Amino acid sequence: MTNRALRVGLVGAGDNTRRRHIPGLRAVSGVELVGVVNRTADSTARVARDYGIPKQYPNWQALIADDSIDAVVVGTWPNLHCDVTCAALAAGKHVLCEARMARSVAEARQMVAAAAAHPDRIAMLVPSPFGLECDPEVSRIVTTGFLGDLREVVVTGADDQFHDYSKFLHWRQDSTISGVNVLSLGIMHEVVSRWIPQPERVFAQAQTFEPSRPNPHGDGDLRVTVPDSVHVMTQYGQSGASGLYHFSGVTLTGPGKQVHLYGALGTIKVIFGEHDQVFVSRMGDKELRQITIPAEDLGSWRVEAEFVGAIRGEEAVKRNDFATGLRDLEFTEAVARSATNSRSIMLPLVD
Repeated sequence: MTNRALRVGLVGAGDNTRRRHIPGLRAVSGVELVGVVNRTADSTARVARDYGIPKQYPNWQALIADDSIDAVVVGTWPNLHCDVTCAALAAGKHVLCEARMARSVAEARQMVAAAAAHPDRIAMLVPSPFGLECDPEVSRIVTTGFLGDLREVVVTGADDQFHDYSKFLHWRQDSTISGVNVLSLGIMHEVVSRWIPQPERVFAQAQTFEPSRPNPHGDGDLRVTVPDSVHVMTQYGQSGASGLYHFSGVTLTGPGKQVHLYGALGTIKVIFGEHDQVFVSRMGDKELRQITIPAEDLGSWRVEAEFVGAIRGEEAVKRNDFATGLRDLEFTEAVARSATNSRSIMLPLVD
């Protein structure tokens, strides 16, 4: 990069873009937010006005075609991630794409191929926000052999966010927008995959308790095409461990988001909330004890700084490159295939 400012355009400016990406990019020296396009002309104008962004575009293709833009943040719903990302890379722009990499493995593979075709461009995915705080410490504990041989894995993401059936259909309940991912299954699988290997086999069952929800864009109801609940059994070939995933959007007073790792020698339990809580026990202990992570050892959200640093050649992309995103999406697609066909699915996917 030259000494001139890095000029960034925003395709989609939803909650995460406004809350995290805009302030995160502006906190990095030498970065300019020069353009934005949102779903409608009115919302585009509102974002440009509220955040002082000088350029507005009629569609995402026009933003991609602007030669003055160096990098694109793709903050749209997942149904546009593949098209916008591939076009941006082909136009010679760096890309930071929002989580839920794509709707399917097929789309994700297109994005991986586009990134490989432009190795001089940075292609990065926004990571799961869960566990970033405790990740350095949990990773350290795991790598020291605290658990011993891994035996069991429990991953939960169960709450009541979609329990009220009178509320409008959410985009996460529409597979044409969100794809094969169910609720927070993908981002929580990403978290646990920072600490243990990928499973080699999955078997899943899913349930939709209310088949339709009110149409957010008109009269009548729309069909729910993403399950309300999913249970997944996993097997880990090398260690012989097994796992259980439980995800639900209709669980009253559910346990929320947690990861439990049970080994022959110890246990690690992580509860995600306003701050990560880490509990451990070792063979011989009577109960779990919460550990206090020193402030200097806490991880943090630095997505935008990492993206800019990678573009400037100051650091490599740690979370997440497109290969990591494809790996995690293979898991969520395997879950969807298993639930649909009532059979176990091997990983990695070969078709």
